[in-house]
Amino acid sequence: MEYTLEIEIALPRNEVIAKFDNEKNMKHWQKGLISIEHLSGEKGKTGATSKLVYKMGKREIEMIETITLLDLPEAFHLTFDAKNVYNIQENYFEEEPNGNTKWISKNEFKFSGFMKVIGFLMSSAFKKQSYVYMQDFKSFVENGKSVLDSN
Repeated sequence: MEYTLEIEIALPRNEVIAKFDNEKNMKHWQKGLISIEHLSGEKGKTGATSKLVYKMGKREIEMIETITLLDLPEAFHLTFDAKNVYNIQENYFEEEPNGNTKWISKNEFKFSGFMKVIGFLMSSAFKKQSYVYMQDFKSFVENGKSVLDSN
C-alpha cells in the first residue's frame, strides 16, 4: 500500500525543520508516543536506529525506526519496522513562494502475517492516522498546541 500526503505549514522552512528535527518535540504531535530509546548509530544521523513505543487503544506497539536519509532542510527519510508491518516514509519540505512550508510525506506499507488482511481492510485508517500526525504537527508548530494537552 502506497500513498502521498501533503500539508502546508504557515512558517518558514527553517522554523519547521527546527521543530521536526527535535526528538523532544515528537510527544507533542505524535499522540500515543510513550518512549524513544536510541539503539545504534550516531543519534539523529543517517543509519541511526531507535525503538519507539506507542499506546494505541489498549495495545502497546513497539517499532524500530531507522533514519535512511538525512538531507535537511529538504528531505528526511525513515523506515519503521513493527510486528508484521514495515513502513518506508519519505518526508520532503519545500519552501513556498508565500514563505510557508509544504510538507510532503510519501508512505509505503508492507504487511506480513495476519496484518496482510488488516492492511487490506483498513488501508484508509493508516492514511488517516498519518494525516492526523501531520495536522497535529502543523498545530504544534504554528500554535504551540500539544496533543498532550488533550489527554
